[in-house]
Amino acid sequence: MKNSILLIVAFLFSGMSASAQTFEQQAPQGFDLENKEVPQGKIDTIKYESKTVGTQRKALVYTPPGFKKSEKYPVLYLLHGIGGDEKEWFKNGTPQIILDNLYAQGKLTPMIVVLPNGRAMKDDSATGNIWAKDKVEAFATFEKDLLNDLIPFIEKKYPVKKDRENRAIAGLSMGGGQTLNFGLGNIDKFAWVGGFSSAPNTKEPQQLLPNPAKAKELKLLWISCGDQDGLMPFSKRTSDYLTENKIPHIFYVEPGGHDFKVWKNDLYLFSQLLFKPINQQEVNNSLKSE
Repeated sequence: MKNSILLIVAFLFSGMSASAQTFEQQAPQGFDLENKEVPQGKIDTIKYESKTVGTQRKALVYTPPGFKKSEKYPVLYLLHGIGGDEKEWFKNGTPQIILDNLYAQGKLTPMIVVLPNGRAMKDDSATGNIWAKDKVEAFATFEKDLLNDLIPFIEKKYPVKKDRENRAIAGLSMGGGQTLNFGLGNIDKFAWVGGFSSAPNTKEPQQLLPNPAKAKELKLLWISCGDQDGLMPFSKRTSDYLTENKIPHIFYVEPGGHDFKVWKNDLYLFSQLLFKPINQQEVNNSLKSE
């Protein structure tokens, strides 16, 4: 009996190791194409009162296939770039299709995904001079809007788990910088953090993590960037600082520039790691192997 249990444990561990070693580096062809034969999630537009901004604000919410109000779900907050709004991912990144296809393959933990407008100001449209001082500053203001207005609204309206271990944040470019700033600045609120091609709004590493050991409380810290992306230095300096301080994280340098081809691949990979036990070092080794 004892030997049988040992064999089962050994088999399970070997399976876990194998799955980590074969973690995909690139999404397969067709991963972002709609398949009407698989169950589909639902995207809705919601409005919430923002005391931070002093107005009603919009966000998109994706609920997974088979969504039941009687069940509790973890949540991913997925942020856009400087030229986008709450619809940027939806229009250019088709997250609902990517996630539907992953659910059909049994690769995801069921989760709710919230796509907010990260430009926290009364006129939050991506029009005019998107580089204007007030519009850029609004991306920093979004931290208060997210923590004090949006998250409480989502937790009141949707059946979500409310602890940090069931709350993730990720984003691209300007939203990647927001993700690292907000996620690492609020480790008591987020346990899963993913910065995709993070922009110059990313704080210096010493500001992000004055106490580096705090980041060991994270379940996942993902940093990725395309090898042809001019913003690579902002991701690399953060990863270098984490490495110097022996902080577990995944640093994925992938083929590509600063575009949705890269970010869709990031979402495909990152989402599979959420809300389940993972070994970041094994994933790192898999991503770096040829």
